[in-house]
Amino acid sequence: MNGLTLIERHKMFNGHQERYRHVSKTNNCEMTFSIYLPPMALQGYKVPVLYWLSGITATDENFTLKAGAQRFAAQWGMALVMADTSPRGEGVADSNELGVGLSAGFYVNATEMPWAKHYRMYDYIVQELPELVESHFPVNDKRSIAGHSMGGHGALMIALKNPGRYASVSAFAPIANPSATPLWQKALTAYLGEDSSTWLPYDSTELVKNATQPLPIWVDQGDADEYYPELRPEAFIHAARGKGFNVQFSVRKGYDHSYFFIGSFIDAHIEFHADALGL
Repeated sequence: MNGLTLIERHKMFNGHQERYRHVSKTNNCEMTFSIYLPPMALQGYKVPVLYWLSGITATDENFTLKAGAQRFAAQWGMALVMADTSPRGEGVADSNELGVGLSAGFYVNATEMPWAKHYRMYDYIVQELPELVESHFPVNDKRSIAGHSMGGHGALMIALKNPGRYASVSAFAPIANPSATPLWQKALTAYLGEDSSTWLPYDSTELVKNATQPLPIWVDQGDADEYYPELRPEAFIHAARGKGFNVQFSVRKGYDHSYFFIGSFIDAHIEFHADALGL
């Protein structure tokens, strides 16, 4: 494919699980992403897409290998696109701080150096990656978005900042109110500077307070999650419901922050998005 280099392809549930590399103009480096094409797509039908954003320390492969989502995507006739979590490669800045650097792009457009040279994950997820997918694969222009932890933050934030672009959004254990939590303020400061007003356009709880176009939202949280206090999902739920959003909030007894949690409920999330996408 022009502009895409195939890394691997596997047959799975009569569809294809594929991984690609490409040069990203947005992030000024090579990027990878994975895609699952259901049987319908291989038969010539254009299908809708669920974009998945992963969390800190992850790549595009974590969800691909651990969540078990392809079985349900095949049943519903939905493509899955798994993005990487940051730019990578020679010359790309990194840090030892949690939530900053490689595997932790936080889905923002960085304005501070050295991050601004490569870390433009917001534009990559919203513009560049969908343009690649929609020009190279048998998909239509119907999209939903989901994610986990930092990726849950990204999914909620991106859906709210782009009303009408996504049919639905769901998040497992999202960082739902990062500007209010010291743990995540470090990442926002590194990427966006010390002026906290620059953080708010990337904070889902703040964004939803001014949102005018509701969409279906599902937030799933394990009550044994070690990060639960720093995630602040209730702050987001309260703000979203105050604006009249149809928000489903599930607290799962005994579940933690891992992919064991995601794998336990991904079938219901796929069905949630399938319904919103009209499947």
